[in-house]
Amino acid sequence: MLFKIITLFLPWAIKRHTLKWWFNYEIAPSAYIGLAWVFPKKLIMAPGTRIDHFNVAIHLDKIEMQKEARIGRGNWITGFPTKSNSLHFKHQPNRQAKLWLGEFAAITKNHHLDCTNSIEIGRFATIAGYNSQFLTHSINVIENRQDSEPIFIGEYAFVGTNVVILGGAVLPPYSVLGAKSLLNKSHSTEWTLYGGVPAKAIQEIPRDAKYFNRLDGFVY
Repeated sequence: MLFKIITLFLPWAIKRHTLKWWFNYEIAPSAYIGLAWVFPKKLIMAPGTRIDHFNVAIHLDKIEMQKEARIGRGNWITGFPTKSNSLHFKHQPNRQAKLWLGEFAAITKNHHLDCTNSIEIGRFATIAGYNSQFLTHSINVIENRQDSEPIFIGEYAFVGTNVVILGGAVLPPYSVLGAKSLLNKSHSTEWTLYGGVPAKAIQEIPRDAKYFNRLDGFVY
C-alpha cells in the first residue's frame, strides 16, 4: 500500500519506470497515466494509450489497452479477482476479471465498469457521455449465488450516455446504443441503432456514415 501511495504522486517520467519495476507492468514509453489509482494485477499499455486523472481501477486481474486506446477522467473500474479464497464465483473456474480495449477505443468520463467478468471494447468503439453502468455480475435468485457473464462491445460501436449494460450482453460491431437504454442480451445485427428499455433494433444505419469509416480514434 505504501508503494502505491508513493507512486501515485510521482512525476510521470519516474512513475512509469516505478510501475514497471515494482509492479511488473508493461507500459510503452508514449503511454500515460494521470493522477489515478490504477492497480490491477497486470497492466499492459501499448503506445499512445492514456488513462486520465481521477480514475480508480482495482481488484482486476488485468487491464490491457491496445495502441491509442483512451480512458477519460473519473471512471470507477472494479472487479473480483479470480485467484481468491472467497466462495464467490467458485462455480466459474474460467472467469476472467479483466478490461480489454482495442486500438483507438475510448471510454469517456464518469462511468462505472464492473469487471467481475471480462469487458471487451472493440477497436474504434466509443463509450460516450456520462454515468453509464457495465455490470457483469449479479445475484442468481434461482441458484441463490453470485453469478457473472462477460460483456462485449464490437468494433466501431457507439454507446450513448447514461446506459446500463448487463452481463451476457453483446453490442455488435458498427452499431449504436441510444442514450438511457438497457442492453440486457446478446444482439448480432450490425449497422443497426438499438435503443429502449430493454434495447431492441430500431433502424438501420447507413453504411457510409463517417464515424464507422474513420481511421483516427479521436472525433473532432
